[in-house]
Amino acid sequence: MIQIAIMGHGVVGSGVAEVLLKNAKNIARKAGEEIVVKRILDLREFPESPLADRFTKDFEEIVSDPDIRIVVETMGGLTPAYDYVRRCLLAGKNVVTSNKELVAARGDELLAIARERNLNFLFEASVGGGIPILRPLDQCLAANEVYEIAGILNGTTNFVLTKMIHEGMAFEDALALAQRLGYAERDPSADVDGHDACRKICILASLAFGRHVYPQQVHTVGIAGLTRADVQYAEAWGGVIKLIGQAHKRPDGRLDCFVEPMLLPRTSQLAEVNDVFNGILVRGDAIGDVVFYGRGAGKLPTASAVVADVIDEVKHLGARKYLFWEKGEEGYVADYREAESPLFLRLRGGDPTACREGLEKALGPCTPVTAVGAPADECGLVTPPVTQARLDQALRSLEGASVESRLRIADF
Repeated sequence: MIQIAIMGHGVVGSGVAEVLLKNAKNIARKAGEEIVVKRILDLREFPESPLADRFTKDFEEIVSDPDIRIVVETMGGLTPAYDYVRRCLLAGKNVVTSNKELVAARGDELLAIARERNLNFLFEASVGGGIPILRPLDQCLAANEVYEIAGILNGTTNFVLTKMIHEGMAFEDALALAQRLGYAERDPSADVDGHDACRKICILASLAFGRHVYPQQVHTVGIAGLTRADVQYAEAWGGVIKLIGQAHKRPDGRLDCFVEPMLLPRTSQLAEVNDVFNGILVRGDAIGDVVFYGRGAGKLPTASAVVADVIDEVKHLGARKYLFWEKGEEGYVADYREAESPLFLRLRGGDPTACREGLEKALGPCTPVTAVGAPADECGLVTPPVTQARLDQALRSLEGASVESRLRIADF
């Protein structure tokens, strides 16, 4: 019998307890041991829970209990999660977490502690919820030299964009609908400003390329600035707008890593990933393109991934799984303005013909994009592959025109 503790009894934590109770017999068969929840840490009371007698408000009851060998952290955030997880590892306990903010900010440090003490620190649920991605990336694709990861990593923003694309809704109305349906929080900033997707691409990039990528290194733009006009221009061009987290390994070993709304052609493998679903594309030298698809959040899908990690840790007590990356370093992630790609521009004001001719003189041939009903003083165009830095220089030469939107065009 293996005794565990769960820290946090919110949506995910309560789901973990539910899955462990409901599927106890099958889980024991797969783990080779019965798994018993000894303690649940939460400041609230849950008298109707079948595990009501296991609750505690005192973390010390968990960290100081030698019988608890695995701790599940589902509290979220950095405080007090970082301190609690670190202390559990230092006390010789294996840890499973679903906390993307914790792994993205402190994963290198916590993995190093786990390695020093022959423990496991696992976090499959931190990126794709119930979508298996970290274990396949680390194990099934281990023979590949992975050179790019890109994906729709946030279900809330994907739902909002789907409503804007397919139903013509304004951003504000689509977001309000997402909140009514429970897909978006009352404060949706972590989703719509791109921070959630940023944390997830940091974890994916760190695991795929072996060195920690910190959120502050990743250029991040959310979807709050997108309008119905942007969606109409995307349709006229023949594509859709998706919020994409992307990490690409350069020949010099540095990474291009950013989170931005991007323009995808209809033929893209991610173009038809809609509503609250996530899609993650991994490119390797041997396997080519592999896409992982499914619901990226939710109580039971996420709990399923957490419990799978618990089972894995039970099977590897005293026999550490090799999941590790090195500490990050300054300059490892390149300036996003150095990354070269075609860009879509929507310009307003001035003479549209003169604007296009001015940009073509600086950048080379541009492809015009015309949206139905666009104002007479507005023009859309697609540049040749160019860096943001070079484009900024070219835009400074235009007179009387303002950039209403600028979208990177993806090639996957």
